[in-house]
Amino acid sequence: MAMIGTIEQTHISDAIAEVERHTDAELVTVLAAASDDYRYIPLLWAALVAMIVPSALYLTPLSVAWMITAQLAVFLVLAVVLQTDTLRARLIPGNVRALRAANMARRQFLEQDLHHTDGDTGVLIFVSEAEHYVEILVDRGISAKVDNDRWSSIIEGFVADVREDRVEQGFLTALERCGEILAEAVPKTPDNHNELDNRLILVGYD
Repeated sequence: MAMIGTIEQTHISDAIAEVERHTDAELVTVLAAASDDYRYIPLLWAALVAMIVPSALYLTPLSVAWMITAQLAVFLVLAVVLQTDTLRARLIPGNVRALRAANMARRQFLEQDLHHTDGDTGVLIFVSEAEHYVEILVDRGISAKVDNDRWSSIIEGFVADVREDRVEQGFLTALERCGEILAEAVPKTPDNHNELDNRLILVGYD
């Protein structure tokens, strides 16, 4: 996984501050190492394979007791072996990864109080590195003025950067492009003040 050090975090914080100089939007950036540990996935696969064991041994001379023992042994061995990081990663369906990352993005939107900003102008740029997942979530004050399709190309470019371990550059590019859209949709007003922290929020990098 990409390392985001103090210098990189400062660059991202500065980029947020620069964007917010031209817009009333409140931007928050979150980088998660992963959206789930997926510990249950190997157990599901182990259970599925173990269920096949009695059928595979049905025509053998083994007794029912031995079949049950073999079934249990297969489950226990696979439950342990498949927990290794490399194997577990290969077992996770893409739609499960996307769902878990999307759920985490929405939790972060709420946890960072982006739904309580003046004028409903909260913007979350969320990245889950393990899933190569990027999402931009905006509150209703912005969604009413900006079509969702305008964020799509920004997300696509950011995903490509994440895949190449260019996370910092992905954030900086996304912030610049989001800033252009937001300055047009919700330009800075004189009485607007900064409501949320500009720092990059890291999740799961302890």
